[in-house]
Amino acid sequence: MVEWPDLPLHEWRATRDTVHRWTQILGKIQLGSSPPVNHWWNVPLQVSARGLRTSTIGQQDRWFDLELDFFADVLRLRTSDGAERTVPLGPRTVASVYAETMAALHAADIRVHVWPVPCECEDQIRLDRDEVHRSYDKEYMMRFWRIVALTTAALNTFRARFIGKSSPVHFFWGSFDLAVTRFSGRRAPPVESAGIIEREAYSHEVSSVGWWPGDSRLDHASFYSYASPEPPGFREAPIATPGTYYHPSLKGFYLPYDDVRRATDPQALLLDFCQATYAAAADLGRWDRGQLERGG
Repeated sequence: MVEWPDLPLHEWRATRDTVHRWTQILGKIQLGSSPPVNHWWNVPLQVSARGLRTSTIGQQDRWFDLELDFFADVLRLRTSDGAERTVPLGPRTVASVYAETMAALHAADIRVHVWPVPCECEDQIRLDRDEVHRSYDKEYMMRFWRIVALTTAALNTFRARFIGKSSPVHFFWGSFDLAVTRFSGRRAPPVESAGIIEREAYSHEVSSVGWWPGDSRLDHASFYSYASPEPPGFREAPIATPGTYYHPSLKGFYLPYDDVRRATDPQALLLDFCQATYAAAADLGRWDRGQLERGG
């Protein structure tokens, strides 16, 4: 049986907060160096065989990517002319990792623009000045990585069942979560109070599912599913997947990660959650499911 590891937030919170900011270094470099793609799909990180990486980023006639390699404990820069540089990871400050990453890019003759203020973090210490966050627990980092990899495999299976427009399975460095999103094909009504990020992300009707390690709003890791716009009756929908509940302030269905990892078949339980919550969003939102889902 495939083991899904334990990941209590209180045990690795300091490491999570540090690595969250490391992912923002990569993400902000990608954001400032790549053309915009619908719904900000140029922004999230990709799950690699060894960690999290940017997409391939072009600079004139050269290309590069950056990867957080959790097996080798390095931030790796690779370029299309064969060069490779690494920045060691470990118990060290965010500011030092930021400085060495910028130096590695400069040495490779790569110019990038980065806004160093972290996004969606509970403090706003600039990445280039952050001497506070410096924790790195290798054991818990590998547990985190295994959960991300296992969840990616499950979400890719779920994604393959849908033939309508769908996002890749990708990792959002702002909210520090892994997600995949399905689209109905219809535009969503504009939300007056939404900022530029939300307006682009939710310009069309979506049903999204993902995994999140938690923070002060939810003190444990959880799978989640939401619809935007949320159709009437969604939060009262009878979701049969054991352990699932609707979180009124986070506005979505949640299934605690521990319920999944302790299940006889964790992937089957997760896929049930994905399907049940999507079906509720699609049916209540009157999606044309016959045209959007793979038959047979």
